[in-house]
Amino acid sequence: MSEITLYNHDLDENCYRVRLMLSFLGIAHEIVAIDMVPGHEEKGPAMRALNPLGSLPILKDGDLVLYGTQAILAHLSRAHNAAGVWLPLEPATFSRVMQWTFFSATALACAIEARRVAVFGTAGDLEALTREARQALRIMDDHMVLRHIEGFEWFAADTPTIADLSLLPSFALSRDYGIDHDEFPALRRWLRRFRILPGFRTMPGIPDYH
Repeated sequence: MSEITLYNHDLDENCYRVRLMLSFLGIAHEIVAIDMVPGHEEKGPAMRALNPLGSLPILKDGDLVLYGTQAILAHLSRAHNAAGVWLPLEPATFSRVMQWTFFSATALACAIEARRVAVFGTAGDLEALTREARQALRIMDDHMVLRHIEGFEWFAADTPTIADLSLLPSFALSRDYGIDHDEFPALRRWLRRFRILPGFRTMPGIPDYH
């Protein structure tokens, strides 16, 4: 049995973030399928013993139990990537990475919720959530336009980091709730670059641009 266990729902985008990180790092792991929809298994007593918030993903790495997508990504980057590529420690780069990683957890919360309303039928104002998500994606696209002018291809560093990985699913899956990717050409180019990285794995809803 692998030392690392991911409690996962295949169609949840936060779980996808962690699966993608595990794949990029080539880490052997076990996946435990959780009936999030429609069963809400993650909110049951057994799962709340691991994560009192009753949410996914949850990662066990030996005796360590972690919840919160960004915390899990940071842990995997530090504990299982000796080169430090995915979470650089140079102060300015580290700060930029963390800024965009936090953006994914805050400004993109509406995008995650919009997709859940559209795909899973959860309660919420889809029109308002989509409007907020589009505004957040516009900030991201504008940033990548400037990065491209400056000669960079990634959000915070010369190479992809957990900032890019944290942001990617909310753009890649936004067509699930009606956002046209043609509105965001810089993000389309960024997604294409992501798709050719060694270890990239897709999930339903992510476009294969040509």
